[in-house]
Amino acid sequence: MTQPGLSEIRNALQSCFTQQREAVAAWHDNEPEEIELDGEEVSLERLASLIARENLRNFRLWHVEDQARRKDVDATVIASCKQQVDALNQSRNDYMEKTDACLVSLLLPLLPKDAAERYNTESLGAAIDRLSILCLKIFHMQEQTERTDVDADHIAKCQQKLAVLNEQHGDLCRAVDELVEEYADGRKRPKVYYQFKMYNDPSLNPALYKAGQTVSK
Repeated sequence: MTQPGLSEIRNALQSCFTQQREAVAAWHDNEPEEIELDGEEVSLERLASLIARENLRNFRLWHVEDQARRKDVDATVIASCKQQVDALNQSRNDYMEKTDACLVSLLLPLLPKDAAERYNTESLGAAIDRLSILCLKIFHMQEQTERTDVDADHIAKCQQKLAVLNEQHGDLCRAVDELVEEYADGRKRPKVYYQFKMYNDPSLNPALYKAGQTVSK
C-alpha cells in the first residue's frame, strides 16, 4: 500500500462528506442492500467504504425510528422496530470504531513521534457519524420546505431550520479538517475510542443473562 499524504487524507475526508449527502438523497429512490468494502485494510478506499456503510446504518435507523413513533399500529410492530434499532445501532457503532481505527492507522505514520497527549471530546469517527446524521436532517428538512399541504408559516420555519443545519454541517466539516491539521502539527494525538455497548451483549446485560437469553448481533 502506498501511504497517502496528509493533504490526500484531508481531501478524501471532504469527498466522503460530499458523498454522504449525495448518498442520502440517492438512497431514498434506491436503497442498496449493502456497500462493498473496497481497498486494503488501511487505505483511503477502505475508509470511504467504512464511512458509507456507517452512513447506510444511520439512513436505516432514521426510517425505523420514524415507524417506531406511529400510534396506529400493533405493539408487535413497535417491538420489531425496537429490535431493528438495537441491531442497527450496534452495527453503526461498530463501523464508527472501524472508521476511527482506519483513520488512526492512516494518520499515525505521518505525525510527529512526540505528539502531545491531548485529546478531543469526541473522535474523528464520532464526528463523521454526526455529519451523517446532519445529512439526514438536511434532506428531510428540505422535504418539509417543499410540501404543498402546509401553510406558509410551516415552510418559513423549516427554511430557517434548514439554513441552520447547513451551517452546522459546514462548521463540522471544517472542524474535522482542523482537527487533522492539529494532529499534523503535533498538538494532539489521534486515538480510537471504543463504545463497548452492553445492552446487546448477553454476557453483560443483566436483563438477558439472568433470563438465560441471547441476542444476535
